[in-house]
Amino acid sequence: QVQLVESGGGLVQPGGSLRLSCAASGVTLDYYVIGWFRQAPGKEREVVSCISSSGGSTIYANSVKGRFTISRDNAKNTAVYLQMNSLKPEDTDVYYCKLTTMTGSFWGQGTQVTVSS
Repeated sequence: QVQLVESGGGLVQPGGSLRLSCAASGVTLDYYVIGWFRQAPGKEREVVSCISSSGGSTIYANSVKGRFTISRDNAKNTAVYLQMNSLKPEDTDVYYCKLTTMTGSFWGQGTQVTVSS
């Protein structure tokens, strides 16, 4: 059974940093694209960043380019991270990781990020 668990969210002041983790169980992540998404109440979930199975290719939403960095733990193949720097109030959202396989997609439960002074 595939499970994804996000962690690392919290309250941070503008300009601060957080590192989100997405831990996977029931699957190793070697062969799959992993993405980070975020969603505010009443809004659609939007992609933040994705990383290829090898980690060699990444994409970022324009709003986070230069501030966020996605990476994967290729040694253990069970975790993906999102380093978030220079956080802004508009980054406040629930952040989710998503695993896409040939048989379907899996989401974690989300972790709340709040950027506020």
